[in-house]
Amino acid sequence: MMRIGVIGCGTIASAVVRGIADDGHRIIVSERSRLNATVLAETYASVSIADNQAVVDASDVLFLGLMAEVAHDVLGALKFREGQRVISFMAGAALEEADALVRPARAVAIMMPFPGIALGGTPIMMLGDVELVQEIFGSRNTVFPLKNNDEMAAYLCAQAVLSPVALMIADTADWLGKQVPDKSQGEAFLRTLVTSNLSHTECDALIEALNAPGGYNQKLRLHMEAQGISEKLRAGLDMLR
Repeated sequence: MMRIGVIGCGTIASAVVRGIADDGHRIIVSERSRLNATVLAETYASVSIADNQAVVDASDVLFLGLMAEVAHDVLGALKFREGQRVISFMAGAALEEADALVRPARAVAIMMPFPGIALGGTPIMMLGDVELVQEIFGSRNTVFPLKNNDEMAAYLCAQAVLSPVALMIADTADWLGKQVPDKSQGEAFLRTLVTSNLSHTECDALIEALNAPGGYNQKLRLHMEAQGISEKLRAGLDMLR
C-alpha cells in the first residue's frame, strides 16, 4: 500500500484517482477543484480530502495535477520533505522544472495521463522513474518510457491527434445518423471499429489490408489524401512543435 497525495484535482487527476482507487492505496486529494474531490471521496472509501499542506504531510508519493502556470504559486507555499517522490502531470513543465518546485522532495517522473486511465487500457507516455509508474499504473495500462525532454515534447505534439480523430468519428457518426434511425448505435459501432482494428494491428498493415482496389476504404482514403489531409496534419504537428 502507498500513501498517495494529489495536488490539483481536475478532470485528468480525477481520472487517475479513479483508476487506482481500488488498488489498496490510501489516497488524499486536495481541496482544489472541490467538486471533483468531493465526488471522489464520496465514491471511494480509500479517498479523503485535505488542504494542500495536509496532503503533502500525509503522503509518500505525490501527484501534481496543476496547470504549469499556477504551479509556482501553489507549490511555493508548501513544505515538502526528503524522501517524498513526486510524479508530475504538468504538460507545460519539464521534469527538472517540477523537481525544482518540490525540493527537498524529488520529482522522479513526469507522465501524461488520458481520461481513459479511469478505466484502464490506455497508453502512458512518461519520463523518469519507470519502475514507480509501472508499479502504480502498469497492471491496467501500457507504459511507454521516453528517454529525454525532446522525446516527451515530440510525443506531446503527436498525442494531439486524439482530438481530431475523435472529431472525425463524431462527424462520421453525424453523417451516419442521418442515414439510419439509431445514431448512438452508429457511433458505438464506429468507435469499436477503430479501437479494435488499431489495437493489435500496425497502421501500415491495416491500411494495406483495407486497400482493396475500388473498395470503400480505399476510395475514401484516396479522396481525403487528394484534399491534402496528410500535408495539413503534418503542418499542424510542426506548428505544435
